[in-house]
Amino acid sequence: MKYNIVSLDGDGIGPEVCQSAVQVLREACGVGVLNFLPFEGGAGHYQRSGHVLPEETFSACRSAHAILHGAAGLPGVTYADGTEVGNDLHLQLRFKLDLFANVRPIRLYQGVKSPLADFSAGQIDYVIVRENTEGLYASRGAGVNLRGEVVTDALVMTRLGVERVAKFAFDLARRRSGAPRDHVRRVTVCDKANILKSYAFFRAVCLEVSQSYADVQIDYAYADAITVHMLKKPDFYDVIVAENMLGDIISDLGAATVGGLGVAASAELGLHHGLFQGAHGSAPDIAGQNVASPIATILSGALMLRWLADKHEDATLHIAADRVEKAVEDVLARGDVMPADLGGQARCTEVTQAVCRQLA
Repeated sequence: MKYNIVSLDGDGIGPEVCQSAVQVLREACGVGVLNFLPFEGGAGHYQRSGHVLPEETFSACRSAHAILHGAAGLPGVTYADGTEVGNDLHLQLRFKLDLFANVRPIRLYQGVKSPLADFSAGQIDYVIVRENTEGLYASRGAGVNLRGEVVTDALVMTRLGVERVAKFAFDLARRRSGAPRDHVRRVTVCDKANILKSYAFFRAVCLEVSQSYADVQIDYAYADAITVHMLKKPDFYDVIVAENMLGDIISDLGAATVGGLGVAASAELGLHHGLFQGAHGSAPDIAGQNVASPIATILSGALMLRWLADKHEDATLHIAADRVEKAVEDVLARGDVMPADLGGQARCTEVTQAVCRQLA
């Protein structure tokens, strides 16, 4: 089967890392499997045209098998309310395509030194599943600023929204091998149920969903406490599920424990559509210098292959995803081609070529 993939380079380092991932994915899948379709969008395009997500780009994303995104956003390019234009590219896609599950793997690879001194490769390996369309972010574009004196944003949760992301998290845990510490398949519910009714509701619905998963243990952690636990006992975690804002915050903390945002892959998934991008930003200060790390976007591409493999029952894409992840880890483990954010001096193109050579 041939897959049409919309590629959105975006802004800053987006074009560099996106094209690196395209090169690696083509190497992994062979000729003719992935048909990449480049389209415009982002803050730079907004400056030129007044549209962050042109209609033809959205139409292509809606009909494609998947979307691969570099990064978006430029300093000072904001809307009248002060919010960033660049982020609106994937936020619009998230809400219009109903990408309700944001998946952030937190894995410590060989060759990468964690700032947590007592943990090495294999001891940190969990996934944060963030509800992606509700929570505090449901107020995007709809908050109230009353005369510059009173500002409100509403936190919104629905039973459907919480149920489906909880089921996603439990299904994911069921497919995994459990937490590194004890090999127990476990879903940790991250919330503030001790303070707010909305989070108590989130916890209660997750508990209801858990009744259908006798083989997966349910666990709870308040959002403030989990920031401590993620540093002191990261090997305890298998899958963490959280409301939108809380999930956004703890995902970056998790990434910091395994080398930073430069190795942090991300997938935004719905029932019919998937968007894949590194969790880092557009880093305009280093754009065009060939020094950005493509690792996060390459690993996001592997997530894309795995999602397509499951959706279309294509075992060859599972094999290709495994090969990409192993090639990345082999390059990092060898240590002679390391990007700057991991302490090396390798340029973006050099890291890309090294991964491609490892695949070949």
